[in-house]
Amino acid sequence: MRKSPDKQSKEFVLKKAADNNVRFIRLWFPDILGFLKSFAITIDELKEAMEEGKGFDGSSIEGFARSDESDMRAFPDPETFQILPWRPRENAVARMFADIRSVSGAPFVGDPRQCLKRHVKKASEMGYTFYVGPEIEYFYFQDSQGTKPLDQGGYFDLTSLDAGSDLRRETVLTLEEMGIGVESSHHEVAPSQHEIDLRYTDALTMADNAMTYRLVVKEIAMKNGVYATFMPKPLKNENGSGMHVHQSLFEGDKNAFFDKNDKNHLSKLAKHYIAGLLKYAPEICIVTNQWVNSYKRLTPGYEAPVYVLWAKKNRSALVRVPAYRPGNENGTRAELRSPDAACNPYLVFSVMLAAGLEGIRHGWDLADPVEENVHEMSDPERKKRGIALLPQSLGEAIAIAEESKFLKEALGEHIFHSLIENKKIEWSKTCAEITNYELEKYLPVL
Repeated sequence: MRKSPDKQSKEFVLKKAADNNVRFIRLWFPDILGFLKSFAITIDELKEAMEEGKGFDGSSIEGFARSDESDMRAFPDPETFQILPWRPRENAVARMFADIRSVSGAPFVGDPRQCLKRHVKKASEMGYTFYVGPEIEYFYFQDSQGTKPLDQGGYFDLTSLDAGSDLRRETVLTLEEMGIGVESSHHEVAPSQHEIDLRYTDALTMADNAMTYRLVVKEIAMKNGVYATFMPKPLKNENGSGMHVHQSLFEGDKNAFFDKNDKNHLSKLAKHYIAGLLKYAPEICIVTNQWVNSYKRLTPGYEAPVYVLWAKKNRSALVRVPAYRPGNENGTRAELRSPDAACNPYLVFSVMLAAGLEGIRHGWDLADPVEENVHEMSDPERKKRGIALLPQSLGEAIAIAEESKFLKEALGEHIFHSLIENKKIEWSKTCAEITNYELEKYLPVL
């Protein structure tokens, strides 16, 4: 679990920077959409920055502030200091994630990192540490101007059909050099689609790691003359890119999700937690799946979930509980399969945890798992079994989110209203577009 930054950690950072000839530090932070923002300071400014923060204008950062209240300060987190391996070692460049505060020193309510910290603190006050481990998928294309893949490989294909294997290898080595643990990597189902699984850790560290991961994937791709994208559904008639999130709560060293006497090896607490995830899944779709393109992935016939249910073996389930292996009690977890790879991980982890804790607080019962093919069920049968449908468009997700008291509380009013406003603009612009489909289908006959 992360420690609070203290004088010793700040002194360690200053020494490490000096020992490695670091001349520039890039301060990183996310906007509400999960885009990484950054500005650089010199090594001579680092000590003061850690003590007093560095000022910047927040009015141009999506979801941050109006021009009349835009002065903000970025406080670099000493625990996130890492040298950027792809930059020259002479006059080296390091990065540090920053917490955003107002000029008065108060945590800024529009900072996604602060939002996650708030929920992690709530879990900690209940005696829990929140651990997550995402599987983040992406595509390699020949350039950013089109979707021409590098290969026609499929799931777990070997090097002869996997043109991205060396790119993944270099990416994994770079991540590990930056202190980010990697469990595995492989070619995914769609042509030129890939996945690297990060080793689970506490939620705040993982959100920082996920942001770093996406940048490293793109940097290594660019270095090798190709383009990497986390767009949820870039290829028609192929699987999209998700970010399946494995999650659990620990009490000290004990996995609070495990119960050896339960037939599914799930504790009552785990069942309440999963019930919370399922209850609020439609309301949090605007966070887990925030783009118009996200809903091209959440369609029947592909691996992404469409219906709100849980299972152990059914990979079309929204929440899956991987099979228990004797002696691996700490591996008991819930896997939320709806988020896509282009989400804001800070907000996704925030709303997941908030939903789970609500399930625990209310003691909600968990329905039986659904292992049958839900796509083959009739609508009346799904309704009888209480199997709801996720939103099928960004417009529908916005409408559901607007009415959600839970989501407003989980995100805080500032982020909630900023996100809703941003998504309404995106949906409105999309609805106004005349697509090639419309021209090809309607123009010759209407």
